[in-house]
Amino acid sequence: MKFEIKHTDPRTNARAGVITTDHGSVPTPIFMPVGTVGSVKGVHQTELSDDINAQIILGNTYHLYLRPGMEVIKAAGGLHKFIHWDRPILTDSGGFQVFSLAENRKLTPEGVTFRSHIDGSKHIFTPENVVDIERTIGSDFMMALDECTPYPCDYKYAAKSLKLTHQWLERGVKHYLETEPLYGHSQAYLPIVQGSVYRDLREQSAEFIAKQEMDANAIGGLSVGEPVEMMYEMIEVVNNILPKDKPRYLMGVGTPANIIEGVARGIDMFDCVMPTRNARNGMIFTSKGTMNMKNEKWKMDFSELDPDGTSFVDHYYSKAYLRHLVTANERLAAQIASIHNLAFYLNLVKTIRERILDGTFADWKDGAAKEMMQRI
Repeated sequence: MKFEIKHTDPRTNARAGVITTDHGSVPTPIFMPVGTVGSVKGVHQTELSDDINAQIILGNTYHLYLRPGMEVIKAAGGLHKFIHWDRPILTDSGGFQVFSLAENRKLTPEGVTFRSHIDGSKHIFTPENVVDIERTIGSDFMMALDECTPYPCDYKYAAKSLKLTHQWLERGVKHYLETEPLYGHSQAYLPIVQGSVYRDLREQSAEFIAKQEMDANAIGGLSVGEPVEMMYEMIEVVNNILPKDKPRYLMGVGTPANIIEGVARGIDMFDCVMPTRNARNGMIFTSKGTMNMKNEKWKMDFSELDPDGTSFVDHYYSKAYLRHLVTANERLAAQIASIHNLAFYLNLVKTIRERILDGTFADWKDGAAKEMMQRI
């Protein structure tokens, strides 16, 4: 993997770059649609690539490990071939899902044991076998196993958790360096900065992660309920330490405003379930603000879904029609809204990139973030 910074914004820490992988180049800043079980909910891969223009998608190690299972994915030749996707894929380590979904989980220095939320079967994730699982999946970006602390979280617990995450990381890096990809393409291994909302722990973690000298680095444990100002503060603390010449990935974030502010603080990569999850609940994002398509006000509005939109659904369907589908609980409603929201997010990072390149990002960002987050 290679990362080249094309331009930096002189008034913020925003930068526009290109990540080059064996499955293609990814312009940054970038947003990654979440394809948890090898599928972005309600969206075909052709729509992802052709209409939404997703450059990279995310898969979930925990869910893919449980089903279809590694035997199936390996027999298929890896996740790319299994889901018919020839662009880059990032997989998280599955740690967050273990802590949020699994039953009877137990952390030890060895790893985390848990019971499947599907059938109650017992499993263990260790730093080493998570590397092996992600090798079998064949993702271009492999996340290290960590513990994502909740919010609020007392200092003593956060420090203990951070120590465990760092111990796991050392073992994971060692195993990563001792193993090889299975399908002929390279794979990057990403450490994750933790430390909850405590400045000294975040600094300690960022310094430890930087010393691993991996191809890219991630920031986890944010957007878990803490005040947004605190999240932005932690991003600044961490990015003052992480290497500037490597991509920085902010995990699980977030709203359009979060993305704009994250980029301003030096973040390059984002993912979040919000575009598709909110779409399934009838909420769509636009450059003028958010719309709740369940509202009565759209019942007789036959104008385009989003005149400024970049997806075919924005100009093909009316607000009234989408409202009808939403209120009738038709599956097509979620599909249309998901395509729109993902296209909006991908167009947002494209616009941010253009603004960085032409020098107008700093003047544009505050007004744009405020407008996008208002309710229409």
